[in-house]
Amino acid sequence: MTVSSHADLDALTRVGRLVARALREMRRAARAGMTTAELDEIGAAFLVRHGARSAPQLTYNFPGFSCISVNEQIVHGVPGSRRLEPGDVVKIDVTAELDGFVADAAATVLLAPASDEALRLKRCARAAFAKAMEIARPGRQINEIGRAIEDEVKRAGFSIVREMCGHGVGRTIHEAPTVPNYFSAMTRGTLREGMVIAVEPIISSRPTRVVEERDGWTLRTQQRCLAAHYEHTVMIRDGRPLLLTAA
Repeated sequence: MTVSSHADLDALTRVGRLVARALREMRRAARAGMTTAELDEIGAAFLVRHGARSAPQLTYNFPGFSCISVNEQIVHGVPGSRRLEPGDVVKIDVTAELDGFVADAAATVLLAPASDEALRLKRCARAAFAKAMEIARPGRQINEIGRAIEDEVKRAGFSIVREMCGHGVGRTIHEAPTVPNYFSAMTRGTLREGMVIAVEPIISSRPTRVVEERDGWTLRTQQRCLAAHYEHTVMIRDGRPLLLTAA
């Protein structure tokens, strides 16, 4: 969507802050021994208490409130009986709806003791996002975001999961435009003042294809290498973008 009024911005800010706070609660609570369902319930309870709903449930009938993906799982992990273990790489992806507006954010949480590879992978995802924010300005081409992300990920020696892209967001989860995490001359479109997009580097420790697990939702790396994910909902404006899902 494109923000066209103060009312739009206020509504997006409200839901964005709730997503940020829910994600923070889940990050703080994540620990070895708990199940992914228990971790999901922490975010769900917080958001429901504040009047928000799960956007994945509303839009896709997803069998959880938020997506929780562990280690080789890339995205769309279904919360369940899996118990978190020491050293796990946990991706928490929270997308909520409040009063008809949607915000989306994700973070990678490392359970101690984290491997050096996991630490570098997490840092890389965040650094790639930061590079994208340096060029996300009105008038820039959408594919420049992908170039910035891809260059940083390659510099760190990791790989883009090319099947997974950023996207427009605001009134539902996935809106136009598509925002790839790599450069392609085929990606058309220009960033405009007020445009709301989810920028989300999704990366793996080695080049990989994506495999769908038997639950029909969870996507993992083909050779079971580690993956990391970092995401914010941002509004394009003069100067640095506004991070709507920053706590």
